Amino acid sequence: MWDRRQLLVSGAVVASTLAAASLSSCASSKPLAAPAGKRKGRYEKLRILHVGVGGSIAPWDRNELKAHPDVVFTGLCDVDSNALAEVSKEFPEAFTCKDFRDAFEKHADEFDAVLVCVPDHNHAVVMLTALKAGKHVYGQKPLVQQLSEVVAMERALAARPNLVTQVGNQRMGPTGRQYAVDILRRGLLGKAIEAHVWVNGPPDQGDGYFYYGGLKDPTPPPENVDWPLWLGCAEDAPHREGLVGLRWRSSWDYGTGQLGDWCTHLLDVLYYAYDLGSPQAVLSHTRTPSDFYHAQHVHSVLSYAGGGKRFARPVFPVHYSDKGQFPSRAALGLPAGEFARTGTLVVCENGVLYVQPEGELEVWQDGQPVDWKTLRGLGTCTERNHWRSWVDTIQGYDGAYLQSPFSVAVRMAEGGLLCSRAARFPGRELLWDKSKLAFTNHQEATDTLVRRSYRPGFELPSF
Repeated sequence: MWDRRQLLVSGAVVASTLAAASLSSCASSKPLAAPAGKRKGRYEKLRILHVGVGGSIAPWDRNELKAHPDVVFTGLCDVDSNALAEVSKEFPEAFTCKDFRDAFEKHADEFDAVLVCVPDHNHAVVMLTALKAGKHVYGQKPLVQQLSEVVAMERALAARPNLVTQVGNQRMGPTGRQYAVDILRRGLLGKAIEAHVWVNGPPDQGDGYFYYGGLKDPTPPPENVDWPLWLGCAEDAPHREGLVGLRWRSSWDYGTGQLGDWCTHLLDVLYYAYDLGSPQAVLSHTRTPSDFYHAQHVHSVLSYAGGGKRFARPVFPVHYSDKGQFPSRAALGLPAGEFARTGTLVVCENGVLYVQPEGELEVWQDGQPVDWKTLRGLGTCTERNHWRSWVDTIQGYDGAYLQSPFSVAVRMAEGGLLCSRAARFPGRELLWDKSKLAFTNHQEATDTLVRRSYRPGFELPSF
């Protein structure tokens, strides 16, 4: 089935000149709230297909992109007929479909780029189909849901180097997190020793983005939802109350749990500052392992290769936890106080840096708070709109700056997935080899944590 579709959707690679892909420096950046400068010419209008028009984040992404003067939405796709009908009122000239494969099979010449806002388990199959077809892609975090999809995405990016990709990492737009990257990358606090990253929640039960209130009995799916299409690449399974809305985020089959969901927003500073590669090992602890859900109360440790000019030790450990499990201030030599319930903290030879998700930044040296704006050698950062920077880069505007391309986002996803998935084997350090897609010291973990079986018709396209 996919052989036929791949022949139909395969297209030439769209020529593009990519802007710098990492936040190596904040100097000489330009704001992207409006087109950054003279356009070199690419598309008269960038025609976007939106796959997954409903849900929690899709309206925000769509509204930010449609505000760009060069953007027009020419296609809408959703398995929810109610959501599709509602959004199509705003874009009456756009074609509509409930199966994303039909968009590429029947309308591939009607769009240049794809906005992907579907549940995590279908991220890879939609995004890889778009890349295969030569389409630029804006995709929601954490980009992929399986560790094997990390490698599949990297192969696709290597095969389509001229396509412009952007992950939903809007918190890197304001200057706070950019300055955090700049301070660390320039080594203004010395070499890095270790990092602590934590996120608040998920709730022990409750409802909302994450749900751990017990496995619900099977029920008929809503009449407006095409359940087999919602399942997509996942194996056949019964519908359960709340899954279609938000509860899929906490499920093992469809989501990535709290650590996977937030990794793009919290690990990003580390990946941009230190250009982290693939982790060498992961050790997770939890007191709530589960079959259907991702675990809660997780504390994971990732081990990265250290040394060199940026790291004080041969191994750079990153502690990543949920439930607001922040480190001891006293143990870090910091004055008494409270950390926020979510944040990223880096211990360096000559100081400690802590940044919250929205960019609130604190720095301590010799155990005392300092005004980080006075650090010698600090660059100059400018607030950016990362939705528009994606469009500006595609269009070739002077000064366009690609904020969070898939090439970095897929590595962030790898770290987050390792932390959340290793909780299935609490207390066992798993040695990870991405080149082999294997935990070299644990065959059962390799067999159960790395990949899924794809339903016929929804296999990943090959590159």
